[in-house]
Amino acid sequence: MDWLRQLPIGQYVDAGEPDGSWLKRLDPRVKLVWTLAFLVTPILAGPLWRLSLVGLLLLITALSGLPPRLWRRSLPLLLALAVLVGLLAALLPAGGAPPASLQRPPTELRLAPAAAGELAPSRAGLSWELVRWGPVTAGPLVLGPLLVTRRSAELGINGATLLFTLIHSANLLLLTTTPEELVWSIAWWLRPLRALGWPVERLGFTLLLALRFLPLVQEELQNLLRSIATRAVNLRRLGWKASLGLALAVGERLLANVLLRAEQGAEALMARGGQWLPPERLHQPAATPTPASLAAVLVLAALLVLRWKVGAL
Repeated sequence: MDWLRQLPIGQYVDAGEPDGSWLKRLDPRVKLVWTLAFLVTPILAGPLWRLSLVGLLLLITALSGLPPRLWRRSLPLLLALAVLVGLLAALLPAGGAPPASLQRPPTELRLAPAAAGELAPSRAGLSWELVRWGPVTAGPLVLGPLLVTRRSAELGINGATLLFTLIHSANLLLLTTTPEELVWSIAWWLRPLRALGWPVERLGFTLLLALRFLPLVQEELQNLLRSIATRAVNLRRLGWKASLGLALAVGERLLANVLLRAEQGAEALMARGGQWLPPERLHQPAATPTPASLAAVLVLAALLVLRWKVGAL
């Protein structure tokens, strides 16, 4: 029942190796901008660009130097979820405006005659329907037809790729960046907002507390699942009503434990005077940027140029 510990989603993991992954040696500000690029560049982009971002994320993961145990379980699950969402989006009706009625009969359309030796002109272009299956009759029920149009296929690709890039890019950032470095980088980018009166330091410290609180929530959920497993609860024998009641009881207990942990953390913070640490005390950046960070900035600039040139494909 330790499967949650084997899926380090959204948590920094120190492999304990002297060299480690090159992603961990990057400047946290560069990693944050890269993550934002993965989240923002798919907007108004074409399917080819979205699929290219997925391939780039997979390539970065494979060449990152991270231990495979950190992503070999979560990555296939995320890919399966993204494919499932894409298939559902492609098979469900895409919607849209109803087709407009013809103003003139189609028989009035005249095509210019073809030149000698060429094929006759045709009004047929690319097919709007990519896949049509059914309908299938199963007794009194008529199922189908399942129809995949160009619009629904595009929606499926957009949904699947957006889900994958959103989750996996953020997960890579959290796996390779300590909460202190992440809070410092966000506060560094938000530093101009101090002139407008924004409490940047307080926001950063609140984010640090939230990131530190995530492992506690995972630990509480793991303990509850382990307690159910030790009691050998058989959900099939309980029935759906008893199973639903058990799930609600576990959820209620989880919420109570999480609120108790939050209250204990607040009391500990108040016992220390309620002072928050400024971002400058959380992380001290290197005096000179590393070659890996400089290379990452250059590749990011090339990525943005490609998005501007061929992103609509």
